[in-house]
Amino acid sequence: MIERGFGVPIDDQTVADLSERARIARGRVLTMTTLADSGHPGGSFSAMEILLTLYHFARLRPEQPQWPDRDRVVVSNGHISPGVYTALADAGFLPAEEAVAHFRQATSPFEGHVERSVPGVEWSTGNLGQGLSAAVGFALGARFLGKGWHTFAVMSDAEQNKGQVGEARRLAAVKGLTDLTVVVDWNHMQLSGTTQEILPIDVAAGFRADGWRVVECDGHDFRALYEALAEAVRDRWAPTAILARTHMGHPVSFMTDKWQFHGKALTADEYRLAMAELGLPEQLERFGAMRAEPYRGPRQSFGPPHVDVATGTSREYSADDKTDNRSAWGKALVDLAAANPNLPIAVFDCDLVGSVKTDGFQKARPDGFVECGVGEHNAAATSGALSTTGVLTFWSDFGVFGVDEPYNQQRLNDINRASLKLVVTHCGLDVGEDGKTHQCLDYVAAFRDFFGWKVIVPADPNQTDRAVRAAANMAGNVAICMGRSKLPVVLAEDDVPAFGGDYAFRYGGIDWVRDGRDVAVLAMGTVVGAAVSAADELRQAGVHVGVGVVACPLELDEDAMRRASSARLLVTVEDHSPRTGLGASVAEWLALNAVAVPFRRLGVTSYQSSGAAKELLALAGLDAHGIAESLRAARGDLGLT
Repeated sequence: MIERGFGVPIDDQTVADLSERARIARGRVLTMTTLADSGHPGGSFSAMEILLTLYHFARLRPEQPQWPDRDRVVVSNGHISPGVYTALADAGFLPAEEAVAHFRQATSPFEGHVERSVPGVEWSTGNLGQGLSAAVGFALGARFLGKGWHTFAVMSDAEQNKGQVGEARRLAAVKGLTDLTVVVDWNHMQLSGTTQEILPIDVAAGFRADGWRVVECDGHDFRALYEALAEAVRDRWAPTAILARTHMGHPVSFMTDKWQFHGKALTADEYRLAMAELGLPEQLERFGAMRAEPYRGPRQSFGPPHVDVATGTSREYSADDKTDNRSAWGKALVDLAAANPNLPIAVFDCDLVGSVKTDGFQKARPDGFVECGVGEHNAAATSGALSTTGVLTFWSDFGVFGVDEPYNQQRLNDINRASLKLVVTHCGLDVGEDGKTHQCLDYVAAFRDFFGWKVIVPADPNQTDRAVRAAANMAGNVAICMGRSKLPVVLAEDDVPAFGGDYAFRYGGIDWVRDGRDVAVLAMGTVVGAAVSAADELRQAGVHVGVGVVACPLELDEDAMRRASSARLLVTVEDHSPRTGLGASVAEWLALNAVAVPFRRLGVTSYQSSGAAKELLALAGLDAHGIAESLRAARGDLGLT
């Protein structure tokens, strides 16, 4: 039995044992990819010794794959899933036969790129360039939680081209993550040719320039790999990158150093030749019979962790307070830190601390503040991975940088069922003078495409305060989206703050701050105050306008929607594209519930120029006057009196 850990020198018998295991595992890779007629055998072969060494010696428990104190092994080049699955099977994490028979088969967890539903897989990567960021997140998790796990990341050489990889390398070095080790499968091949032909990169120089210690070794030599990893685990001066020199397709003669086998399964004839070279029996017929039946075995369950958070005492803002939602968010964050002195809390920033109002937390808990510089892709992936370790994790940025720029990373956070609390400011036209390049008009739309994200768009500082505290206690990914400008405190009809007092934020709720059956206005976020003012103006003319505040546009309260759709006219108002924001959600609800009511959508229908937010919203017809005029015009068009 192979003893876990890198503390004792590896002996000859262990090397011989692992070499035999590698031979058998390569045969399984060929069988599974040939049966599926797809997959990546070449890279699985070149990384086989790397994978077997990590899964056999890292501090892992195959019988307890989610053991909290385990080392983390992240495979960034997730296309080598055949190699990962066979190495995990060899280490005892899963039945090898199931992985071979059901690779890339519908209903099977053994997908074409590594997925967390397979025991031993820490992060669903697939898209190159994501794994190192996730590994940085896990390494930060060990630090925040005071744990002793080591984090390993397996990477390809070609993905070092990605900018996000550089972002992650620099953050790891700045944070001194000496318990983080990267092993690069340095085979000089990628899908369409050699790395030298496609886009040359000096991998070693890149890591060194970013502050890493670099070690080179023979990636097909178990003893050399083990010794390099043992040295990296002992190192306490810098994160370590091991550049493991390998050969794609090794050791099959006609596959070796042939990039054509990077993502190409072998033909039946090639399979027979390769298995003969490996000295293994052909197994296509046997596993083909198993594959004829659908996979019915287990899969690893995982979900967003829930962290118990004391929400503290809510602040209350009066009508005389002139402040913005982002300041309310920053103060609520400071309150959460004070109310939870022993709870690990991390707040990520991308060089915008003063603008997104996380400076108060930075002063209160400097060790919990993670400055990522101008590196939004890495910030999204790193914070997402960290959130799965049990650390309450926030990331605050502008809307365009936290939503639009890292869309793919937020999608992967969704797939991995992370629990990130994303707080984005400067959304919509309310970004003001920064102009159209910074006008995030799809902060609802982007998350509509996902399956697990919650979206909250608070209306004023009071609702922001309570929404932040509530979101901290929600499991899963939550995006809180707000503008930049100071907003009026929304008042109820009795002139008290609508979201003050004993108001408790409820996800999906719609709060009525004005009553009226002539027109029902459903308003979201920045423009709620203007919608209320428009309703009050029309009431003086005898038109009774109900105003419902929608903070959760992706989950509409049924009873409130029935109430809204009973009016003679229904109108949505938002600082967002109405085709994909609140207007889209309400239209969908009306259609799915077969409800017929005259319906209009007010929102941003084109990018605007630079200018004061007040002026831009007025040009878009989203100030009080513009909303009132639109309601009058809609009533006139419908012949309503």
